[in-house]
Amino acid sequence: MAKKRGNPNWGKPDPPAAPASPSSFEAMVQQLRLCPGEYANSAALKDWASKNKDHKYIPDDLLKFWGFEVKGDL
Repeated sequence: MAKKRGNPNWGKPDPPAAPASPSSFEAMVQQLRLCPGEYANSAALKDWASKNKDHKYIPDDLLKFWGFEVKGDL
């Protein structure tokens, strides 16, 4: 018997995408209960960012405001 060829899922709708989870930065902001206007003045967020700036997503504008080196600004 010949082997079936082609994509058996052709014409079927794609399964629903998984909901996006918040980034670690967004999770920390939620944990600290900060609104966007309070990010720059938060000592706890700045401390977390200094420890995680090379491993986690942190907005470039915020890193520049705090005086941290932003990779790609060479």
